[in-house]
Amino acid sequence: MNPEGYPADAVPLQAGRYNVPPGQPGLPAVVQYTTVSVPIEPPKDHIIWSLFSFVHLNPCCLGLAALIHSIKARDRRAAGDLDGSRRHSSTACCLNIWATVMIGPQQTISPAVAASEVILASYEGQQLNRSVVFRQNAVGTIGTD
Repeated sequence: MNPEGYPADAVPLQAGRYNVPPGQPGLPAVVQYTTVSVPIEPPKDHIIWSLFSFVHLNPCCLGLAALIHSIKARDRRAAGDLDGSRRHSSTACCLNIWATVMIGPQQTISPAVAASEVILASYEGQQLNRSVVFRQNAVGTIGTD
């Protein structure tokens, strides 16, 4: 299983005594540390979604509340308070989700109901026209006898 040129037994990485302070013979004189800095992404403020929720999906003023929290998140981020920005951003996101969930089915069902009402009214109008024409013909034929 070992590639050619590599021994099969374990080889210690550092020879010598480990309880000797740094700088003594047999150990490296300088201890090096590597620090990896991961850039922290600033939290999103969900301002576009909040504006959409405020204008189109505003049940129980959830869109307005989401817009307020989005603006607060943006202000906190500009001030350098990433924890406060993250809290307000999370609240705005939750409010936007609730606004979308509450109004989404209504906006899906409403056009279907409106279309069915128009079709039903059109059908009833045709029936009414037929009955009026029939009555006029019936009255006209009775008067001519």
